[in-house]
Amino acid sequence: MIGTDVAPQRALVLHPRTQFGAATADYELEEAIGLTEALDLVPVGGEIVPLREIRANTYFAGGKIEEVKGRVAAEDINVVVVNASLSPIQQRNLERAMNAKVIDRQGLILEIFALRAATKEGRLQVELARQGYERSRLVRTWTHLERQRGGQGFLGGPGERQIESDRRALDERITRLRRQLDKVRQTRGLQRRKRERAPERIVALVGYTNAGKSTLFNAVTEGDVLAKDMLFATLDTTLRVLTLPNGKPALLSDTVGFISNLPTELIAAFQATLEEVKLADLLVHVRDIADPLTEERREDVLGVLDQIGAGPAHDQATIEVWNKADLLKPSALSSIEDALDHQGPDDTAAYLVSAQTGSGLDALKLGIETHLAQNDRTLLIEIEPKDYAARAWLFENGDVLQEVSVPETGHSELTVRLTEIDAGKFRQRFRDVKSSKAANS
Repeated sequence: MIGTDVAPQRALVLHPRTQFGAATADYELEEAIGLTEALDLVPVGGEIVPLREIRANTYFAGGKIEEVKGRVAAEDINVVVVNASLSPIQQRNLERAMNAKVIDRQGLILEIFALRAATKEGRLQVELARQGYERSRLVRTWTHLERQRGGQGFLGGPGERQIESDRRALDERITRLRRQLDKVRQTRGLQRRKRERAPERIVALVGYTNAGKSTLFNAVTEGDVLAKDMLFATLDTTLRVLTLPNGKPALLSDTVGFISNLPTELIAAFQATLEEVKLADLLVHVRDIADPLTEERREDVLGVLDQIGAGPAHDQATIEVWNKADLLKPSALSSIEDALDHQGPDDTAAYLVSAQTGSGLDALKLGIETHLAQNDRTLLIEIEPKDYAARAWLFENGDVLQEVSVPETGHSELTVRLTEIDAGKFRQRFRDVKSSKAANS
């Protein structure tokens, strides 16, 4: 793996720019340099490369390849990062022509995930994705394609090509990884079912990488997740208790950040982790509102959510957090605040915050509480003196909005907000207690 060498390797970052990507090229190059740094490489240069056409064999034209080859030799560059998807043939030919290791965007992201994954499940998921990626690239890894002698006895004769042998070994490795991952998923499934039976709601943070999810997570839960100005600082899902303004707890999940052109191998391998997102009662989409490409990043995140069957496209409750308000210029801040004031009923609810300074976090917590309660049942429950066990249960598990004593009968009338699940539990447990839908629900 690239990022594990003792001496940092020097990298040149190339961002191919087509005629349709001119407006965002500077920001995309900056992101590619950030990804390179996240892999512990040292970027010694970054360059936008205008393309009229993509060459089938080498991606770039011959003149640009010769220019890069000269820089590689003159500046002692070890790695050339191409911020695009290269075919195996293109990657192999560029390595030969430039005399350097060449890595494309997908390979770069996969390597970062391999470097950052901390849990057993995370490491297995990343390794499975990497093996699938490498399997398609044996054509660049192996150049000794001559036939080997193989076989014994009557099966003797010309053997298989080395590439075929290596592909079979990779297939066996992939099968073993899938078996191991299935076992880990079974354990995660048991843990998930146990949480589903618990009264706490699950709130999942999602968003583009480096949008500030982990900083926000730490700010509202007093957690200790790594929060760093680095792409993909967090890969493994973490759960902490979030105490809502009404005193009730919810479970807050910090998840892996998304990115444009996320490798399909990673989406497939991280299905178990992403199940946490699909099953959340509420998604909190954290956006870096100071990012010039914030709208494009939003669409990237919604696209990945849609791929895994989650998010607004699948009628999953979602709110947005417009983070990093402290980085906005006064004019931009005023414009965004005005946009929030004029949100319509069909717009996704948004909250302007700075996880770094803490501004807006109280309003956000109240918003989370409000949205979690949207599908709750509000019941009017009559408590007789003999039913005070039911009263205690309601105070412990529900949100008692009002309690009125009826002196003539000694009864109490409680207006209580309960989740649909807890309302069902209450009716099952206290069948004799009278309850009806409250008039204001």
